[in-house]
Amino acid sequence: MKNTINANKYINLYISILFIFSVFYLHGKYNVGNDSTISEWLINYEGGFTKRGLIGQIIINLSELLNYSLRKSIFFFQIFSIAAYYLLLINFLRSIKFNKIILLSIFTPIFLLYPVAEIEVLGRKEVIIFCFYLLYLTLQNFGQKNYFRIFLLPLLMLIWEPVVFFFIFWLVVDYIEGVFEKNYKSLIRYLFSFIPAISIGIYIALNPISEIDHKNMAVFLKDNFNENCYMSCALLLSKSTIYDQFNTNFGIFNIEIFLRYFLIILIGFGPLFIMLKFSKFTKLNSKMLLFIIVLPIIILFMMMSDWGRIVNIFYTFSIISFLYLYKKKLVTINNEIKENFFIKLLNKRYIYTVFFIIFCFGWNPKTSLTGDIGTNPLWKIPYNASKKILGFNSLRLFQDNKIIEWHKQYVE
Repeated sequence: MKNTINANKYINLYISILFIFSVFYLHGKYNVGNDSTISEWLINYEGGFTKRGLIGQIIINLSELLNYSLRKSIFFFQIFSIAAYYLLLINFLRSIKFNKIILLSIFTPIFLLYPVAEIEVLGRKEVIIFCFYLLYLTLQNFGQKNYFRIFLLPLLMLIWEPVVFFFIFWLVVDYIEGVFEKNYKSLIRYLFSFIPAISIGIYIALNPISEIDHKNMAVFLKDNFNENCYMSCALLLSKSTIYDQFNTNFGIFNIEIFLRYFLIILIGFGPLFIMLKFSKFTKLNSKMLLFIIVLPIIILFMMMSDWGRIVNIFYTFSIISFLYLYKKKLVTINNEIKENFFIKLLNKRYIYTVFFIIFCFGWNPKTSLTGDIGTNPLWKIPYNASKKILGFNSLRLFQDNKIIEWHKQYVE
């Protein structure tokens, strides 16, 4: 296995293609009346305080100020968020020395490809969380990072409160990087910077939206924008409490689901797992690291039904954190990795090429925990896009022909 590969231009091209498809699919989705991607962004504070309402309220205010369609405002906000995420990611990956196993960890279908392959996830609010995490990793000193945790993490809680389960990545990366000293007093002072965000999380959990407030929000959307409060917006009421979150899932758990997602995580995380096995962290045992990170994520799996999204978010935080520490030389990959049977196998060029295509573009998890495995996104993404383009053109041609016939019959 070669030590380094000059892959930046291919990764940049890959991300650019994903962005083009993202724009195309979001444009096709933003006017659909039952799309869950849009419904999440309809949540607002017009009926009173509720979780996940900050971005929706900002977009509503902008729409009213600019006298612009709410759905188009959401569409442009989604595009801006995805573009910012991709640009930050391109900048983040620029200085990494790639090898074959790192490339597999980036092209795995549970990472960048996933939202485009499973468009129900495309343009969801976690993309804003990813942007803020990448921005946090660019900060250079303790003061900047401290202000970020105190003032910006609470804002993230108001955008998408499950981010609290991923605060562990902030803590672990800062610990390894030496943002705080390795003693209890320093750790306690550091943990205090999370209190504003955690306090908001507690307030959200203890103060779910009331039926009256939810109705007021729904009426506001209907009267002002002719929008129904459906899907994610409607679920604010039916899954408003912590008990509701757990209770809904427990009724559908079964062995098949657990086995399926065990294999999805094992295979999708596979390249990262191999690197972790042969990695040495400067301040933390890798097994202890894995346990610390996985514990809060298991709780999130018990609460949410969108397990495909959780896998994608979990992996995104994991690979970004690992590559950040790798860039900073706070984690080293031992040369023993070259003796691994799997790595030796991938050293054979044609085997690596075939494996790369099948592993990276042959499958993807579905959104819901009850969904089966999606297949062949490499073909389906452009194929579905071409069908939509041809469908739109055919519809337009049909409409144009009808207009011509009408003109001949009634005007000429």
